[in-house]
Amino acid sequence: MIASPLKDWQSCSTETPIAYHARHYYHADEFYAAVSYWVKQLQAQPFQRYALYTDDAYPFAVLLFALFHAGKQAWIAGNNHTGTAQQLSQHQCQLIGDWEGHQMFDYHLNSVEQADLSVLNPHDTRLVIFTSGSTGQAKPIEKRLSQLERECATLEAQWGKQLGDAEVLATVSHQHIYGLLFRVLWPLSAGRCFHSQIAMNPEMLVNAIHKPACWIASPAQLKRLDADSPWQGISQLTSVFSSGGALPETARQQIVIRSKQQVIEVYGSTETGGIAWRQHDTAWQLFDGLRLSSSDDNWQLQSPYIDALFTLDDNLSLQTDGRFILHGRKDRIVKIEEKRLSLTELEQRLTESPWIADAFTLTITTNRDRVGAAIVLTEAGSGQLSKKGRNAFIKQLRTQLYQWFDAIVLPRKWLIVNAIPLTTQGKINQPLLKVLLDTDTQKLPIVQGVNVTENSVELTLKVPEELIYFPDHFAEYPILAGVVQIAWAEHFGLYFFTIDQSFAILEALKFVKVIQPNAVLKLTLSWNDSTHKLYFNFCSEQGTHSSGRLVYTNP
Repeated sequence: MIASPLKDWQSCSTETPIAYHARHYYHADEFYAAVSYWVKQLQAQPFQRYALYTDDAYPFAVLLFALFHAGKQAWIAGNNHTGTAQQLSQHQCQLIGDWEGHQMFDYHLNSVEQADLSVLNPHDTRLVIFTSGSTGQAKPIEKRLSQLERECATLEAQWGKQLGDAEVLATVSHQHIYGLLFRVLWPLSAGRCFHSQIAMNPEMLVNAIHKPACWIASPAQLKRLDADSPWQGISQLTSVFSSGGALPETARQQIVIRSKQQVIEVYGSTETGGIAWRQHDTAWQLFDGLRLSSSDDNWQLQSPYIDALFTLDDNLSLQTDGRFILHGRKDRIVKIEEKRLSLTELEQRLTESPWIADAFTLTITTNRDRVGAAIVLTEAGSGQLSKKGRNAFIKQLRTQLYQWFDAIVLPRKWLIVNAIPLTTQGKINQPLLKVLLDTDTQKLPIVQGVNVTENSVELTLKVPEELIYFPDHFAEYPILAGVVQIAWAEHFGLYFFTIDQSFAILEALKFVKVIQPNAVLKLTLSWNDSTHKLYFNFCSEQGTHSSGRLVYTNP
C-alpha cells in the first residue's frame, strides 16, 4: 500500500475500492461524484457548522469530505439523541445525517455529479469532535486535517506492511476518534477498502469477510468472546486492534490460545489522538515522534497531533527503556464498555430533574463495569416515587438521561437516600456506597434505599430469589431463615455504626411472619452506645416479620 495525504485523496486511481456499503463496492470515482454532489448542495447553504452523524461509515466519509471541500466545519457527534442535538444547536450547528426523530436521510451515493475539487488546505481544514470534560459538560475538541494526516501516516508506517491490502472491518463506531481514524481516515489515506456497516458481533464480522481483513475492536467486545465464538475466522484476520480501555489478561490469553492472534492495543484519547501501543506486554510503547515529561507529579505529552503540551489524566510510571505502565485515571472520567463517561456530567443531568435534589455516581467493577447512582429526592420526587412505584420511577429517570447518554453508560444500580453519606472527614463515603450498591445477591439483599438519622438507619431491602439459603429452607416453600436475618442485621449494623466490641448474646428475639423471595422489607437498625446494643426490626406492608437485640461486649 502507498499512503497518500488526505488533502488530495481525489488523486487516487478511479478504480480504487473505497468502501463496501450496502452489498456494493464503491470506488474512487463514485466517491468523488457523491462528494461533488454534496459540495454543491452545501455551498448553496448559508450555514457554516454541521453536526454530522451517520449509522454507516461510507455515507459519513462522503459527507465529511463534502463539508471539507465546501469550506464548512464538521462537528462529529458521539450519538444522535435529542439531547445531543439540542446541545449542538446551541453551537449553531445544522443537523446532517441520521438523527433521532428525523426523516430518513437520502445520501445520493449514486450521484454522477462532476466537479473540480481542489486539494484541501490541511492546516485550515478542520473538524470538531466531542469528548467528556472533567468539569462535566461534554466539550468540543478541534482537529486540523494536517494533524489527522500525520497520525494516519504514523499508523501506516507502524502496521501498513502487516495489513497489506486487507479490508477494514469494525465493531466500533466511526463517530469517536478511534473509529474515525482506524475505520475511515487511515484506510482512505492508505487506499485500503473499509466496510461501511458496523458488525454487531464477531459472527457478523466473520461472515462479512470477502478478502484478507483486519478487525477494529474494543476490549468490551473482545472479552465477551467465548468457546462458541468463530475462532477459525478470527484466526485468518491479518490483525486485531483494540482501544478504549485495557484488554483483560484473561481475554488476551484466550484469543491467543484459540486463534493465535496477538491483539494490538492502542492507548490514547480524543484530545491527544493515539499515544502508545502494546502487544502481548504490560508496558506501552510510545508512537514515533511523541515524548513524555514529568512536572509537579503530572505527566505531559508532546505530540505532532496536538498544538501544545498536554497534561495526561492518567497515572503512569516510566520504565528505563522508555516504555511506561498505566495505573488508572486521576479524574472522574470513566470508561463503561469503552464508552467515555463523565460521572460529574451524569450527576449534573440527574440534579436537573425536579425530582432529584442531590446525586452521586460511581463505577462498580465485577465481571463487567457498571454505574451506580445514589440519589436524594425532592418533595416532588418523593411524591412521584409514591405515585409510580420504584421500577416505573427509575425507568422515567433513565428515559430522561437517555437524551444525553448512550444506554450502556446509564446507571444500572440505584440507591435512594435521605442524604449522600459522608465520612468523618466530611468526604463522600464511597466505600459504603459501593457496599450498598453492589451486594452479593446470593448471600445478601438488594439495597434500594437508605434513610440515616443520628443513631438509627432504615434500609429498604429486596430479598433476591437467587439466595443460596432458599433451596435448603425449604425447596417447596422457601423462607428466609432467622439466622440469616440476624446475620443481615449485624452486617449492615457494622457498616453504619462504630461497633468495636465483640458480639456476645441475643435478646428479645421474635420471629412473627415468614419472609419469602422477592419480598420488599424495611430494616430498621439503631445503636445504643452506652449499652452496646444493636436493635433491629424487619417489617413490610404485612407488618413486623422479626425483631431483636444484638448485645456486644468489650473483647
